[in-house]
Amino acid sequence: MRLMQFARPAAAGALLVAGTAGALPVQDGVGTFRALEELELGAWELRELNGGAVRRICLRDAVVLLRPRLSGAQCTQRVIENTGRTATVQYSCAGRGTGRTTVLVETPRLARIDAQGIEAGAPFLLAMEARRIGPCN
Repeated sequence: MRLMQFARPAAAGALLVAGTAGALPVQDGVGTFRALEELELGAWELRELNGGAVRRICLRDAVVLLRPRLSGAQCTQRVIENTGRTATVQYSCAGRGTGRTTVLVETPRLARIDAQGIEAGAPFLLAMEARRIGPCN
């Protein structure tokens, strides 16, 4: 009988932990991404791997790399993966679009960004290299 008294709360706790082990909802700017903490801040060049656009940004918060197409929009996101080298989120931006982005940190100065989704009703697919090029001007 005594074993059953402890078994039920333990089983309920295990279900609670198992239920939260997958995707965790977070709001913009809330939460920590271990992989992104490894990146050095400063001037970065984002180069599309298909020979497309190259843009330069002053990276003050590496979280912006998780939404290369819908930055600045009010979004909710769900953390899919958060490891020492990889951060993956799925996000929905009311009236703007949805997407899923993975940032793979190769070194503190080099990362790969893979993103796909829908922006303004049109699909997008991005494969980018992000490389630190120096301090911000």
